[in-house]
Amino acid sequence: MEPKKKSNGVALLPFAVFIVIYLGAGIILQSQGVEMAFYQFPAAVAMFIAVLFAFALNYKAGINKNFKIFAKGAASEDIMNMLMIFLLAGAFSAVAKAMGGVDATVNFGISIIPASLITAGMFIISAFLGTATGTSMGTIGALVPIAIGMVDKTGLSLPLMMASCVSGAMFGDNLSMISDTTIAATRTQNVELKDKFRTNFWIALPAAVVTVVLLIIFGRPETAKAIEASGYDIVKVLPYILVLALALLGVNVFLVLTIGIFSAGIIGIAYGDLTVLTFAGEIWNGFQGMIEVFLLSMFIGGTAEMAKHYGGLDWLIEIISKRIRGKKSAQVGLSVLALLTDMATANNTIAIIVDGPMAKEIGTKYGVDPRKTASILDIFTCAMQGLLPYGAQFLLVASLSEGRVSPADVIPNNWYLFLLAFFAILSYFVPWYEKITLSDKNSDK
Repeated sequence: MEPKKKSNGVALLPFAVFIVIYLGAGIILQSQGVEMAFYQFPAAVAMFIAVLFAFALNYKAGINKNFKIFAKGAASEDIMNMLMIFLLAGAFSAVAKAMGGVDATVNFGISIIPASLITAGMFIISAFLGTATGTSMGTIGALVPIAIGMVDKTGLSLPLMMASCVSGAMFGDNLSMISDTTIAATRTQNVELKDKFRTNFWIALPAAVVTVVLLIIFGRPETAKAIEASGYDIVKVLPYILVLALALLGVNVFLVLTIGIFSAGIIGIAYGDLTVLTFAGEIWNGFQGMIEVFLLSMFIGGTAEMAKHYGGLDWLIEIISKRIRGKKSAQVGLSVLALLTDMATANNTIAIIVDGPMAKEIGTKYGVDPRKTASILDIFTCAMQGLLPYGAQFLLVASLSEGRVSPADVIPNNWYLFLLAFFAILSYFVPWYEKITLSDKNSDK
């Protein structure tokens, strides 16, 4: 049996290399006025460089031994499960969009919004669409042009309307069963999607309710005007509802997504939006859309295993432990870790994958329920992602609004994200509230 490795902070340097390259390239390009600056240098390439650095850093062990350690992490059961879910989620999203599911969902939502509650209604639509599709970027891309049109017709506050779109999209990104952040958080902590959803839901729900109340009070137009929606067919919304319902019922996630893919495909073929060949093509497009996060997961999984083997995680846990006195402070520490990692990477999925192994170790040591650990990672990376002026979400808003609104105007109005963090922290220190978030008897460990 191999002796236990000593703690060694140097083993974590590959992650620092990744962050410096990824963040540094974004800052340089941003200063040059390049659009979507933080997404020009591929994150997977930055992580590949970090992998090479990890091998060079531990060259004394030999390339064969290092590759064996790397492969153990990259091909672990958790990583492989995550990769398969990413592929299926990408396929479902692509097929459902191609058959008109996104447009139908948007128009359905608009058709039921009372004219006097447009801003609050936009938050609700954005939250539903984000939860159904699992993508904040897709939600923002679909809704921002519509929201701008509403603003122009009603004289509503543009920053507040944009904040409603972004906040609602991050609500969905945080809770969706098919969001890559949810998948990453649950797989790294070894918890079921439905269990993390229930824990997360009781934190997100009060934040969303308070947000809706605030938007009703402060977002009401002086003169209410009806908004005309394009036609929609409720049948095209069904695949999203089906996926959400089956996942909540505890059906295996692979089966849920497969059912979602084929239900969307059958509807698309029946309505003439797809053929058998284009259906197959959209599945492939969905797979391709997940290639970056697919490679990132493998690279980071392997590098994390190397960092663990050479004492990096032990060192980090020792450092954090010096400031942790128990379960409450451990949860605060994990929250800060998630915030800082997302701030550095400007990508909440990457941040969760990077933090996952460390969070699992810390949670186990201090008795934090893994459902709560998964929720903390997802909540605080999503909250930070929705507040980053250089994050993809705000860059997309700026692009779609043609510069009419700046992140500085929108960020203070992202009330939901501030409230989400507040209620999460509240659950650490208020026993009865924590009990509610972990109340499902069937999931108790």
